[in-house]
Amino acid sequence: MQTLEEMTALALDELGDVLTRIDETEVSALVELVASAGRIATYGAGREGLMMRALAMRLFHLGLDAHVVGDMTTPPLGPGDLFVVSVGPGHLSTAQALVDTAKTAGAKTACFTAEPGGPTPRSADHVVVLPAQTMARDANAPTSFLPMGSLYEGTQFLFFEFLVLRLRDRLGETAETMRARHTNLE
Repeated sequence: MQTLEEMTALALDELGDVLTRIDETEVSALVELVASAGRIATYGAGREGLMMRALAMRLFHLGLDAHVVGDMTTPPLGPGDLFVVSVGPGHLSTAQALVDTAKTAGAKTACFTAEPGGPTPRSADHVVVLPAQTMARDANAPTSFLPMGSLYEGTQFLFFEFLVLRLRDRLGETAETMRARHTNLE
């Protein structure tokens, strides 16, 4: 049995390896897409969906008009807006349908994925590859110490926090202005 210290070292090594392989040009372009968007809607399924909800919350803290698909208050998207989806394994039928709907409405689309050759990332306007193992590749020859798609989801959480820091600087926000937008209904 591994100790928590040993497991921590393994997980942090894997996360660090993935995060350092993300393409800076993809990130810079995404920062500009998000910063210039009118409304922003996010979507992901399962645990990826939880990470997308966390991203939407931070975008809101940055003062952006951010929403989560499926919430009753999510507005329609159209020209000038951005739909951001996470499809780690490269395709989910629901995600694909939402990308198609957003594009038909005139919104830009961005996709986080570990499988850029999948149908959903190929149909998005912008793709950021998070090169981590997902459930799409964990059954036959797992490469991650972490179970199932956890490396991808952990990468999402950390990457989204780094993205928020980049956006904070780009938008001229501060920790204080972000904190002022945090709910007081807890």
